[in-house]
Amino acid sequence: MIKLLHFSDAHIDIANHGKQDANTGLPVRVLDFLKALDTIIDAAVDEKVDLVIFSGDAYKDRTPVPTFQREWGKRIARLSQEKIPTLLVVGNHDLSPATGRAHALQEFSTLQIPFVRVIDKPQLLLPDELFGMQLQVIGIPWVSRSSLMAALADKGEAIDNIYKELGSRLGEVIESYIARLNPDLPTIFTAHASVEGAKYGAERSVMLGSDLVFPPGLLKDKRFDYVAMGHIHKAQNLNERSHPPIIYPGSIEKVDFGEATDDKYFVIAEIERGNTKVSWRKLHGRKYIDRRIDLTNPINVEGQLQEALGPKENLKDAIVRLVISYPMDMESLIDEQALRFYAEDAFEFHPKRQPHIKTRIRLSDEVPVGSLPPDELLDLYWKTIEVAPDDRDLLNQLGFEIIRSAENASMVDIPEE
Repeated sequence: MIKLLHFSDAHIDIANHGKQDANTGLPVRVLDFLKALDTIIDAAVDEKVDLVIFSGDAYKDRTPVPTFQREWGKRIARLSQEKIPTLLVVGNHDLSPATGRAHALQEFSTLQIPFVRVIDKPQLLLPDELFGMQLQVIGIPWVSRSSLMAALADKGEAIDNIYKELGSRLGEVIESYIARLNPDLPTIFTAHASVEGAKYGAERSVMLGSDLVFPPGLLKDKRFDYVAMGHIHKAQNLNERSHPPIIYPGSIEKVDFGEATDDKYFVIAEIERGNTKVSWRKLHGRKYIDRRIDLTNPINVEGQLQEALGPKENLKDAIVRLVISYPMDMESLIDEQALRFYAEDAFEFHPKRQPHIKTRIRLSDEVPVGSLPPDELLDLYWKTIEVAPDDRDLLNQLGFEIIRSAENASMVDIPEE
């Protein structure tokens, strides 16, 4: 049996919210990500796993600053020091868009860190390349569009056709690897890529055509015993109650409000040929609270907003957003200072106002504005700003009197000097 720890999409240097920590000088949100990473590394050491697979995206982009590289390197070095074999798959955020440039995980290959192997090209790893483990791994890193074009060299080809062709060729490569497998040894397939039908979150599914997408049938091959995927931040098993499990463990921390309701995990799997047990391990990161209210009643607006946020004590240390939708005439009733005071214990609070913007009354293209008399234009203006009919009649009457007075004044002859 092989005991595997699988995690993905660390993005340790994402700091969308909050301030810097006074002791370390690091953004507090970065410390949140590093805390999740420490939990994962601790589990690998404490539970004496045989193998760790990280399936891509260590940072938020391809050019991490040295401080964040140091923090990532410390954690991976600990696995190396504990002699835990570790595979690092290069993801799209790790890869430079320019062909030939170093990727963000390059130093682990360049320095030949013991027990650490970087998967930056499609490859089959057999036991002698896996530190003697009785295991086989097929690894596929992120395939960029530029490398795609260079590999196929089909100038002028529609991009959809290029992805289709690449998918076909990758399928052939994978089949060639499968043909070389020892059928008696367990096999892991790992990749940083999309799988058709996977959920990004909020019921949005991966669709064909946007990038290279694996068909699920390719990964449901029973010659695989575990499929370790990365790239999609929502945790899921795409082959529930069947073999092999096709696992996206998801990102290790919530990245933005799009993941506000998602739980975060890493996975420990016990893998045997034809039989795998998966254990989801929940990560307890910083809480996101995303609320919305549609104001219609002008009575006690402050109380309504507080009720929408929920109990004050639940906001403590959370990243909070309140989207407030309201008619324009209630703008002055929203006391943002009082709202911020109510949410003062939150890690960060984002009130977002969305006033109702009424569609303007549009004139017919056949009626030029200049052709309308002033009294009709004035009446149209009151309608546009939604003045009540009774008030509109009174305003029109006063307006007409002013207009008529002005017109009469312009007709008075001015005597010559």
